[in-house]
Amino acid sequence: MEMTMLGSKSVYSGSDTMLLSKPPCLYSTHLLSLKGIFRRDSHLRNGKSALAASKHDLVDTYSYRINGTNGSSSNLFIDKLVNNNVLDSIDDEYEGVVVIPETLPSNPNVFASALRSSMFHWKVKGKKGVWLKLPLERSDLVPVAVKEGFEYHHAEKSYVMMTRWISDGPCLLPSNASHHVGVGSFVINDNDEVLVVQEKHCTPDLLGLWKIPTGFIHESEEIYNGAVREVKEETGIETEFVEVVAFRHAQEVSFEKSDLFFVCMLRPLSTQIMVDDIEIQAAKWMPLDEFVKQPLIQGDNMFKKIIEICIARLGKRYCGLSVHQLVSRFDGKISSLYFNIIEDDNDSACQTN
Repeated sequence: MEMTMLGSKSVYSGSDTMLLSKPPCLYSTHLLSLKGIFRRDSHLRNGKSALAASKHDLVDTYSYRINGTNGSSSNLFIDKLVNNNVLDSIDDEYEGVVVIPETLPSNPNVFASALRSSMFHWKVKGKKGVWLKLPLERSDLVPVAVKEGFEYHHAEKSYVMMTRWISDGPCLLPSNASHHVGVGSFVINDNDEVLVVQEKHCTPDLLGLWKIPTGFIHESEEIYNGAVREVKEETGIETEFVEVVAFRHAQEVSFEKSDLFFVCMLRPLSTQIMVDDIEIQAAKWMPLDEFVKQPLIQGDNMFKKIIEICIARLGKRYCGLSVHQLVSRFDGKISSLYFNIIEDDNDSACQTN
């Protein structure tokens, strides 16, 4: 047996054991100060020491030797150290983990150590993927995560979401949202007048065009609610949703994302127009035949077909999709399902030829 002096402590090396001059404690500052075994770190998170990265790092990187053999008791000791330096997380339903952002350490060095320990821990536990949400105030942790193999998934105003696939085989994590969702509202009154607007900001090709109110729906907003809201914001007109009469699917519209555009028919509940002077140049009620005869409408196949569909719906020669609230057993949540029902005993129902 040989003895090595490290500071004020003595380490005795036997064939398969490591003894300290006093029993080891996981959070002992004396243990952390053992030169050549663990580095001292003054930053603590939730009472857990910022230890070196993973079991592999602890055994192979640091000067820790037991006559060339790692004993089972020593492995257990290292496992405890690693497990006590794992980032707080919850399991998702797909055998992955989601890191809890509120408990992330603020110090990049502490985070780097904890992240390496965590990756080892999750790998051993058989986890497949990791979701790491870094709030804006923790943006200095992004380079650390990138260095540890994480990739950007998506970003919002207050955070960036990063992911890493740690299981063998191809990555099965879902990609970022692929589509924008827009709405266009066809509002016509009892005088066969269509509610139309001219936008302040548009491409040169659309200058002078009177068009139906359009816009993007908000996050967690229903299509029918978005259609009603856009009309109210742009023109001040109160409306009631009737049906989705058509939708367009276009590729790479903006930011390399696809676009779903739902054309909705709405019933006006008011008449007095109040223009939103931030986005809208002008708004008015325009006779239907005048609206249809606009050169930009007649010269564009998409615009022309949409108007034809709306006119067919007015003449009850076409039936759109009304909204129905249903609960699915898959998630237990209320969802909107759009479909049509033709009821012979209901005069107001959609009728076909």
